[in-house]
Amino acid sequence: MKLSKRNSRKRIQKRIRKRISGTESVPRLSVFRSNKAISCQVIDDTKGITLFQVSSKTVNQGDDSTKIGQAKAVGKAIAQKAGEHNINKIIFDRSGYLYHGRIKALADAAREGGLEF
Repeated sequence: MKLSKRNSRKRIQKRIRKRISGTESVPRLSVFRSNKAISCQVIDDTKGITLFQVSSKTVNQGDDSTKIGQAKAVGKAIAQKAGEHNINKIIFDRSGYLYHGRIKALADAAREGGLEF
């Protein structure tokens, strides 16, 4: 039985989440990618709460309105918000997406902003 793209991603997502978990000192950065937007949230799994989130719908992208440009803007914004909350180290959760394109652009921008993975 061939799995659909959505079901395949859900299986990968479960496999990833078994191994990684965010704590108060080192939270998890979870990424969600849709066809039009990208968003990410910083999660403390021990308490089960989202500390803060950033979306491409709420961030000013400036001149670059491509999807890669949106991802870079979200990465910079999440790094800035993490700095405001005194968080400099995170666990990156790609949520079953392949690590290239928009996911990689977001991660690289967050690293440039000062986050350690």
